[in-house]
Amino acid sequence: MKENNGKNIMELDFYDSEEFMLKTNRRDFLKIIGGGIVVFFAVEDAAEAQQRGDRRLPEDVNAFLKIGEDGRVACTTGKIEMGQGIITSLAQMLADELDVSLDSVDMIMGDTDLCPWDSGTHGSRSIRFFGPPLRAAAAEARSILLEMAAEHLKISRDRLKTQNGVVYDAANDQTKVTYAQLTKGKKIVKRLDQTAVQKTASQFKIIGTPQRKTNAEELVTGKGKFAGDIQFPGMLYARILRPPSHLAILKSVDVSAAEKMEGVRVLREDDFIAVLAGSPDRADAALREIKAEYGAPDANLDDENIFDHLLKNASGGNPSDQGGDLAEGEKNSAEIIEKTYLNSYVAHAPLEPHVTTVCVEGDRITFWSSTQSPFRLKDAVVDILNAPADQVRVITPYVGSGFGGKRSRNAIEAAKILKLAGKSVSSFQLAGTREEEFFYDTFRPAAIVKIRAGINDKGRISFWDYGVYYAGQRGANQFYDIPHHKTAVYGRGDAHPFDTGAWRAPANNTNTFARESHIDLLASAAGIDPLEFRFMNLKDERMIRVLKAAADQFNWTPAKSPSGRGYGISLGIDSGTYVAHMAEVKVDKESGEVQVVRVVCAQDMGLSINPEGARMQIEGCITMGLGYALTEEIHFRNGEIFDLNFNSYEIPRFSWLPKIETVIIDDKDAPAQGGGEPAIICMGAVISNAIYDATGARVLQLPMTPERIQKTMSL
Repeated sequence: MKENNGKNIMELDFYDSEEFMLKTNRRDFLKIIGGGIVVFFAVEDAAEAQQRGDRRLPEDVNAFLKIGEDGRVACTTGKIEMGQGIITSLAQMLADELDVSLDSVDMIMGDTDLCPWDSGTHGSRSIRFFGPPLRAAAAEARSILLEMAAEHLKISRDRLKTQNGVVYDAANDQTKVTYAQLTKGKKIVKRLDQTAVQKTASQFKIIGTPQRKTNAEELVTGKGKFAGDIQFPGMLYARILRPPSHLAILKSVDVSAAEKMEGVRVLREDDFIAVLAGSPDRADAALREIKAEYGAPDANLDDENIFDHLLKNASGGNPSDQGGDLAEGEKNSAEIIEKTYLNSYVAHAPLEPHVTTVCVEGDRITFWSSTQSPFRLKDAVVDILNAPADQVRVITPYVGSGFGGKRSRNAIEAAKILKLAGKSVSSFQLAGTREEEFFYDTFRPAAIVKIRAGINDKGRISFWDYGVYYAGQRGANQFYDIPHHKTAVYGRGDAHPFDTGAWRAPANNTNTFARESHIDLLASAAGIDPLEFRFMNLKDERMIRVLKAAADQFNWTPAKSPSGRGYGISLGIDSGTYVAHMAEVKVDKESGEVQVVRVVCAQDMGLSINPEGARMQIEGCITMGLGYALTEEIHFRNGEIFDLNFNSYEIPRFSWLPKIETVIIDDKDAPAQGGGEPAIICMGAVISNAIYDATGARVLQLPMTPERIQKTMSL
């Protein structure tokens, strides 16, 4: 292994190192890393993971940390870095608990040969679920070092303290020994037994302090490697024949012209047709020479009638949450409001398309792929190639954003190409085009929410009847103090005309948009300021605290809505984190154009590991949220996707950005919660409520395009 000189493992030029191209597995890796202290630990219960369909789990651990003979510390995990910053925040947790400097920690991530099994990086779970056992393992390692130091220094352990990779005598700090000296010539392997005492909040030195991303220099200088940056001499480039629509059926194909092209190889298995060539342009040219004829049934589905189709095919409806008696609540209501809320299909639109680079060396096959789940991808590749698991390696280098959409389809297609081409092909790359990225995306599902709710003559919510169709349950259960309530979830996955899937804070964007829009309507019907109305109907102290923090920062002044000011409020809970948004908008009543002027976000995520990273995630969520709120929408007909690039699918631009203000309520004594998704869930509702306050127009469908706003204002 090359000397790392204090850098993150992502900075190392190990992709072209012969040593790392050799046959390795976890046991071999323990031999490679040499002496030191290794603590293994499990991140999640294997039985639960197997129930979810995950296979080939390790028998013992999910991760480990190592203190090397040079005093450097490595955390080895199957988690991946895709811009969310866990390469820094996890290192902070490890460094603080172990009493070493942050720059002495190496994060080794997303490599199925070097890292133990992991279910994937998703759901804002890394800090919440990986962080606690990581801290416990670090505390265990520190405890081992203290025992070793007591023996080495011939001093009672009670007198010893640790700081910056050194164990010293509290009574005489010149009597000391470094971690490197203690580990020299040792090889201690231990499984976490959870007995070591972890630090309390008052002892933190690195946790809770703002830290620049440890990989910042790589990212801004272009040194960081993404899957598309992995190159080999003589590498080939692959392209795949794509259908014109999701319903298209290949009727006939003529590949003869492409086969006659010099340096081009055509591969086919049934309807799967690919070309390999020495350059991307040559591969594109070969693809254009293939003559294909498709047919397609008339499904008569488009982006306008999809909601009727989904409601007709809905199933389920079992309550996910309920209490009291809805009939009694209706009887006690002075006014009842019933509305239906819609959101269209939305694409992930990552700036980095899916890319996979494949290299074959002897009986070893390595895939570098932009996937959020390298171990699940390895399972799929092993099945396709019918290869021994120890001959297949998947590496996820940096990923250019995921948002729940960096799946394994591209890499699975690369595996099919390799199977057809055989091992005579030593290396090739399959990079998705922008059009393919949109066409094959797993869209955020089109969804419907139906709400019927009432208020009594004192402005209290008397009942709440809530049904969400196709979005999912996340964020559906309301948190207001409502005596009579029911929440039900409906839907059937195969009712969609194409694939749908997780999209940053899946379901919660839809549910928060509907819930908080309806709460504003109830406040307006009661003639009560929307902030005061929420306080009146809340008992959750965490939500009250976060709402008060947002109101103080925004300097909210009471007014009944619509007031003409263009102010909005939205609350939500996601990944254990409480958020409150307030926004100010300006609406051009002639054109329906919306300018979001200011957004305040208050967030209670328990212990904030890296406040600077949390702030960046909040700002990213708010920016991304402008898109699904105002412009992002997939248009289609009969399986044909019409939005295949950014010329029609409009994502937020820098010129759109409002003034963003963040308030992080740092509860150091509470467990750390998720930070990558919560701040996005309120954006649809806070802008909707601000538009309503400005114009009196209640837009019930996302995105709130100028046309929809104009139409609503004219009603």
